Parts: sequence; structure tokens; C-alpha cells
Amino acid sequence: MTDRPYTRLVFILLLTIIVGGCALFAGMQLEQQFGPSSPQNRLMKTTEVTTVSYRQDVKPILEARCIVCHGCYDAPCQLNLSAHEGIERGANKELIYNPGRLLAMKPTRLFVDAHSPPEWREKQFFPVLNERAQTKEANLQASLMAKMLLLKRQHPLPAVSPLPPSFDFGLDRAQYCPTLPEFGAFARNKPLWGMPYGLPGLGEQEHATLMTWLEEGAADEAPAPVRADVLSNISDWETFLNGETLKEQLMSRYLYEHLFMAHLYFDDLAPRRFFRLVRSTTPPGEAIDLIATRRPYDDPKVDRFFYRFEPVRTTILAKTHMPYVLNTDRMSRYRTLFLEPAYGVQVLPSYDPETSANPFEIFKLIPVKSRYQFLLDEARFTLMNFIKGPVCRGQVALNVINERFWIVFANPDSTTLAQGARFLEKEAKNLRMPIVEQSNATPLGTWLKYSQLEKNYVAGKIKFIQQHVSTPEAISLDLLWDGDGQNDNAALTVFRHLDNATVVKGFVGEEPKTLVLLGYPLLERIHYLLVAGYDVYGNIGHQLNSRLYMDFLRMEGELDFLTLLPERTRTEEWKYWYRNAGEKVEDFGAVYFNSINRQTGIQYRTADHKLELIGMVRDRLAPVLHTPYAIENFGNNHVRQQLNTLSHLKGTAVSWLPQNAILSIGGSDAQVVTLIHDNGLSNVSHLLFEQERRLPEEDTLTVVRGFLGAYPNAFYQVDESTLEEFVSAVEHLGSEEDYQALLNRFGVRRTDPDFWKHSDAIQAAYKNESPVEAGLLDYNRLENR
Repeated sequence: MTDRPYTRLVFILLLTIIVGGCALFAGMQLEQQFGPSSPQNRLMKTTEVTTVSYRQDVKPILEARCIVCHGCYDAPCQLNLSAHEGIERGANKELIYNPGRLLAMKPTRLFVDAHSPPEWREKQFFPVLNERAQTKEANLQASLMAKMLLLKRQHPLPAVSPLPPSFDFGLDRAQYCPTLPEFGAFARNKPLWGMPYGLPGLGEQEHATLMTWLEEGAADEAPAPVRADVLSNISDWETFLNGETLKEQLMSRYLYEHLFMAHLYFDDLAPRRFFRLVRSTTPPGEAIDLIATRRPYDDPKVDRFFYRFEPVRTTILAKTHMPYVLNTDRMSRYRTLFLEPAYGVQVLPSYDPETSANPFEIFKLIPVKSRYQFLLDEARFTLMNFIKGPVCRGQVALNVINERFWIVFANPDSTTLAQGARFLEKEAKNLRMPIVEQSNATPLGTWLKYSQLEKNYVAGKIKFIQQHVSTPEAISLDLLWDGDGQNDNAALTVFRHLDNATVVKGFVGEEPKTLVLLGYPLLERIHYLLVAGYDVYGNIGHQLNSRLYMDFLRMEGELDFLTLLPERTRTEEWKYWYRNAGEKVEDFGAVYFNSINRQTGIQYRTADHKLELIGMVRDRLAPVLHTPYAIENFGNNHVRQQLNTLSHLKGTAVSWLPQNAILSIGGSDAQVVTLIHDNGLSNVSHLLFEQERRLPEEDTLTVVRGFLGAYPNAFYQVDESTLEEFVSAVEHLGSEEDYQALLNRFGVRRTDPDFWKHSDAIQAAYKNESPVEAGLLDYNRLENR
């Protein structure tokens, strides 16, 4: 018995040696047959005529069949196929999303951290295209991409639903990233794991096109030149953002640190073309020399740099697409907010890490109202940076927010804003965030330090409220921004889909459990904590501290909203929102409200104060409430009636549904709605063990018109005549077997022979419905049930 651990260890060592030896032998065979591997080999010119165009023939296939999984940071094996440069870069065995990483990893951002295959090889990326002798035979035999496609042809998906457990679709699944010499062993051990993984194979013509392209050398063509009218707009904006005065430079720095993730576009030009705002060592008119830093506020390490517009070269993906329009009105607005106010800038702030991570210090010369109004003008975009940025991935990162909640904003014209500006200046040190510690942070020590700073800030905020909110009339609905009667960013809804999220305009769905009221200090801290200051390549301490600090920000926004309620109701509601969260959390709200000791000036006439308050908020914001997701005007009476029934479902039947599903109603011109499953939770105050806080009896279902979310978990398809039966089947869900029966009749599973046909129709409908907002939906979270 005592020899078993030793025997097991010896077996593992022998197996490792054998596998390594096989890979080494395979590599030697490849070298003997096709020569040594070097990215320089692909630079050798060929005189052979190509019959397949990458941009016209290949890219559409990759977008429809491959990039739906292989795009952005969460692409398996870092194989980002959303641009030809990503294919040339290849794959990497290191995980970007690694919650246990002790030390920050070096960034591997496409187009940023390296610019050629040789540079990527130095960063441990290995090729998926042939980098040996440039012959047709080698282009297939020495191409990992070709071998993965052929493996799928040789071993199609099993004709079973769901797929067996040998297929792992978990978000944090172990990744198998074989190099070319390792492929033989991979194919023997995982014969069903050809590409596309866990989905039907390519059609005959699609497969032939890709294989021909690979055989002919997998070349790209030069991109279409930027049109003259687009260049003219770019020139105007680059001139504006590179002004010579210190005031202009401070404005541009603020804008860049808030727009660096945006997909910028000009609304007077078609077709859509998007750009990124970057820092370059070269001025407008010259080729961009990108300044690559981990964060937008990191030191550029040059005396003079320039803000430039760089074309977005990747396929537009719904999960990362954040369009932001630029036009003459926008430029005029920036002048009004940042250049016309009377303030002087004698010295530009530094890029010292201690201060550059604190926007309340760096930008203190810019009027608070100007900064806040900038964030409010496109409030959805402001929060979308957190929602669609790299931080917002995975259940641990997302369980800091509730399943569905509404957001309103503090009124920038409130009489307390001027005093608030002085208060912020006084509290700047306490508003420092854990991002100051950069990418290698210690979890416990950093947390204790910044939790104390937050406590100091809250204590100061309580004193400020006591001094400046002296009568009940000071707490009124006038504290809420009404969008100036025309801006539909005044009301937002955030959906959490377990391990990803979506933010949309308007109050969507029935009244939620929680609401938050955000003012300038909260909006700015959310942006710097989770967007500008968040490093997806950072260590466990950096990621953990960001998650824990967000708890403070969420609770602060919730407390601010609850302050609008009568005193006796505030604490009761807080305790309901944080059931079973522990005595300290439950008492935190009571202590806060008792310390404020201010009654609301809002008059209540019913016993349900929260519901009444929501109604009053709706009335105040009615002129700007965004309603395209409403199902009231969707389809005919029969369809509306059934969808209305579906949208009022609650409880355990809903708990069997996935987080996000797309329902197509009709035939070739099907109408689309999205079903969003909102999990019932006792609270969201803890990092782990969320399943212990689940309350399936409180689950709800929100039904919206069109598309909402970037990661569908399931597809359903019904005719108008069978919609009522579908709704009835959902109403009576009581087991996994019931759900599988529903899929058998109405589902389009990942194994469905018509899956790609249905997928193409869905993607086309999304683009047609939202030509600016739409991007490719991502299939990494498709269920296997």
C-alpha cells in the first residue's frame, strides 16, 4: 500500500517522457521532410497565382464559423482569429484569465505588444500556419490549422444530444493547446476535438475554400485604403486633440483615459468604419508609432506624444464592441465642457504611478461638473466599458453585481454640486483605489489599506450630508438627473448573465429588487477601478482587490438610492437586499442611515414605499425612457399575449432555463426575442459559494424584443402556431428531463445539423436590426444539454 504514491509518480514521469519523446520525434520528422520552422520562411515570395482571396472568400467563413469562439482575450489558447495578424501570431499555452496567478504576466495584446510573427515567437506563441518550406504539401502537412480542420472531417460530431462528458465546455475548463509536433498525440487522445470544437463541421464548400487558401500559403491582401472623407474627419479630430495649450492637453488626457476602449466612428459616413484612440510618438500625417502601456494613464516615457486615430483591424465582436460617435456636435460639446470654463493650467500633472491612478488628483483643475457631465452624456457607454471590458468575465468577477438592477444618476445641476466639488478635493487622498498598487498587489495588506480609506471617505460623506442636507426638502426627486428632458442615458438597466453582463438604456423588465443612484465620485471610481486601472494580466492580488473594492462602490450606490425612502423603510429594505449576508453587512446600512439622520422630503401615500418611489422615478424620467425592448408592440395579439405570459414567469420553473437564450418566432423572416433568466439570490456580498445563496423560488424571466447580450446560451425556434405550447412547456419545467424534452422539440442545439444555418440567420438579423451596435455573437457559452 505504501508503494502506490511512488508507483503513480513514476508512471506519470514515464508518461511525460514518452509523450515528450513522441513530440520530439514528430518534430524531427517534420524538419527532415519540410525543413526547420521559422517565421521568416513565410516572408519568402511565391510566384504561384492564388485562387482564393482572404478578405472576400476566407474571412467571411472564419467570422461565421471560427471567430464566434476565437476572438479577443478569452479565445481558447489565445488563438485570436479576428484578424489575419492573429492567425499569423498563432497560439499560446498560457491562460490570460488565470485567477491563481501569483505574478503578473507580460501582456499579449494583438497589434500592441508585438508586431510580427518573430516577435510573437519570442513571447512563446507557436504557429498554426506553415512556417517551414513554402510548398503546397508543406502548407497543409505543416499547418496546425489545416490539421484541426481535417480532424473534424475525419471525426464528425457524434449524433447524440447532449454531447458526452468527454467534451468540456466549462468557462474555466482545462485547455489543450497542442503544437504541431504534439498534434499526433492530441488527435489520438481527443479525436472528436477537431475544429470547430463541439459544433458541426464546415460545409463542403467552406472546408474546400479554407483548405485551398491554406494550401496556397494563407496570404492576406492589403486592406482597402481609408477614404478621403474619413481622413478629413480624422484630421479635424487629431488637430483638436493635439492642441498646444496646457488646458487643451489636460482635456485630451482626460478624454483619452475615458475613450481608449471605444470604437469611434463618424455618423455622417457609411459604411461603418471604426477607430481606436491611441498614443503615438509620431504626429498626425505620419505613420503611427504606438506607445504600448498596460494602462492608459501609465507614463508614455517620451517628452511629446500625440493622440492618433488607428483603424480597428479586427472583426467587430458583440462582446467587446463599444461604439462612440464623433461629429461636430460632439466637438462643440467638448469645447463647452473643457475649454470654455474659466480655469487655468500652469503645469500638467505627472504620470507618477502614485498619483496618475487617482483621477480626483490628476484632473482636479477641470471643473467637477464638466467631468461629471461628460460621463453622463454617454452614461451607458461609461458603464459599458466595465461591462464589456476584460474585467467583466467569469462568475467571481461578476458576482459583485445583482442579476438585474436599474441605475439612475445624481443631478449635475443640484445645488450641492458646488459644495461637493470642494468636498471631493478635500477627500482626494481617501478616494485612492487599489489600482495604485499596479499589477502585482498583495491581497490582504492592500485590502486592509484601501478598506480603511473607504471608511474614512464614507465618514466624511456622512458629515458632508449632515452639513448640507439640513431640511427634508433637500432630499427630493430633484436630486435625480432627468436627462435634461432629452438624453435617454438617464435610466439604465444592467443584466448579469452569471459570468457576463449587459447594460442597456431604459428601465427593462419588471421592478427589480435593487436600484443604485450614481453620482460623479462613483462613476469615476468605477471607471478607473474596473476599466482604466484594471489589468487582465495582473496577479491574483490585483484582481481580488479590484473585486472586493467594487463591493464598496455597489453598496454606496445602493445606500444613496435608499436615502430617498422614508427613514423607517431604508434599513428594512437594506436588510432584505442583504439577507443572510452576516451581521456586519446587515448592520452597515442601519449605521449609515442613523448617522445621516435625515428624513426624506418625498411624500409617500402607500404602504409599499419602494414601489411607489419607482413609480415616481418613472414619471420623472418618462420623457427620456428608452423603450425599444418592450414587447407591447411586438408581433400580433396572440404573440404578444404569449410573450407577456412568459415575461411574468417566476420561481423554480425559470431556474431550469439558461441565463440568456434567443427565441426565433416564425419561418424565414422570423422575429426575435431574448429570454433573460435572472437568478434569485439572498445577497451578493460574498466572493465565493454563490450557490449557497441561490433562491430559485425568486428566479424571474425577462423577455425583451430583439437582441440583448453577447453570449447566447441557447437557441429556440417556434412557429406562431406552436408558441403557446412552448410557453406551456416552460411554465411546467420541473427537472432536467423536462428541459431536455423542451429542447428536443423547440431547441436548436449545438449538435443540430442545421445549427450553422440558424446561426447565420441570427447573426444577419442582429446586424440588420442594429447596424452600428451589432457585432458577432460569441458561442463560448453555448450550453450542452
